[in-house]
Amino acid sequence: MLTTEWLYWLIGAFFLAVAVHILTNRENPKRVGSAAFWGLLGLSFLYGTFVQSGQAPAWLLGIAVLVMVALAGFGLTGRSPERTTTPQERAESAGRFGNKLFIPALLVPVVTVLVAIVGPLIRIGGAPLLASGSATLTGLGISAIVAVVVAVLILRPPKLSTPMHESARLLEAIGWTALLPQMLSTLGILFTQAGVGTAVGTIASSILPPGSLFAAVVVYSVGMAVFTIIMGNAFAAFPIMTAAVGWPVLVQTFGGNPAAIFAIGMLSGFCGTLATPMAANFNLVPAALLDMKDKYGPIKAQLPTAGLLLLVNLGVMYVVAF
Repeated sequence: MLTTEWLYWLIGAFFLAVAVHILTNRENPKRVGSAAFWGLLGLSFLYGTFVQSGQAPAWLLGIAVLVMVALAGFGLTGRSPERTTTPQERAESAGRFGNKLFIPALLVPVVTVLVAIVGPLIRIGGAPLLASGSATLTGLGISAIVAVVVAVLILRPPKLSTPMHESARLLEAIGWTALLPQMLSTLGILFTQAGVGTAVGTIASSILPPGSLFAAVVVYSVGMAVFTIIMGNAFAAFPIMTAAVGWPVLVQTFGGNPAAIFAIGMLSGFCGTLATPMAANFNLVPAALLDMKDKYGPIKAQLPTAGLLLLVNLGVMYVVAF
């Protein structure tokens, strides 16, 4: 039976390879700090397997996270001088390959969906090939590998190491913000364990008009968007608002459909993602990679869409979830 551990080990190996790549690049004045940052991340993926199985203590991972925060917070990480193709070369390459450039990107969702659908049906010796609940993540890992192979076959780079070099370059450009989703998601769990959801629920119950379903829907949906704007991640906002309003009010009091309420609630949270610099890898990173003059340009362009979608989510939840 295939579990998702192979994917975590592959990701860990990738980060370790990036660390070695950075450390051996003497043009990077902060290569030691950057290599330590990505190396610790890679080791965490590998070490996490043993923590999950109970063979190793989890507190070492906590120390690793604190060290990584210190490395990034004190400015000990930095980018290597960019060595890539010129804009003219990229334009010529785009003209030569045309729409073929989209094939590797499109393979990722296509292969992921195929593995997620077909994978659970495959059995060997009467036992399922994939562990329960692992099909989608396994498909994502396989699709990424397939996309890289196909990209190399289409583009035929001068060196087989080019994908690794370009991956490291993009990862350095994104920097520590690549870890924000995981950090903020964990923060949401910590807030819930600390009773923030209960506290928010107490406040919400004091301001909600008795028996008003519409007001409860507004508080839950808008609350998801607002907490996402504050925390930068809808997955971090979800446990707080669900514990405060979603479950006790919308499901238990008004008898709503949990699946519909929570799915639309997450969509409301994603409206907040479009409107916050805290969602750095969605909004600030693209601005940096595209060398935009206004680093908040993506957010400004997305605000009208975010507001309209939030209103639509309110209406859809009120109509279909009860």
